Amino acid sequence: MSRPNAQSMKPATAAKKLDVYLPATPAEFQQNAITRGELAALQADPPQWLKDLRKNGPHPKNLVAAKLGVSIAALARNGVGDALTTDEINQILDDKPEWLAAERESYQEVLREERRLKALRAECANDD
Repeated sequence: MSRPNAQSMKPATAAKKLDVYLPATPAEFQQNAITRGELAALQADPPQWLKDLRKNGPHPKNLVAAKLGVSIAALARNGVGDALTTDEINQILDDKPEWLAAERESYQEVLREERRLKALRAECANDD
């Protein structure tokens, strides 16, 4: 009988799969490869440090962008750093800067266009 495959991944990959900001994770997590089994265990029963990171941050830029309703590029254009805490995100939402409203509208327009093109491609595929 063969042993289960214990493939491992770099800490950065594991952090991305867990939706956490790697530099904010414990040193032990950052310095060791993570197996698929360990990742599954972290997802199924997250330790306190993981719960705290998911709740309070700092959050990686993809989650910051999602929470603000803008693209990652919009964050860069407007000088928002790589990672923000939940409180910092809430402060931006409370302050409602002009750039946020403009970037949200632009992002929604991009999403509408992507949906339109997807529907058009689906329609063309059905015609064939």
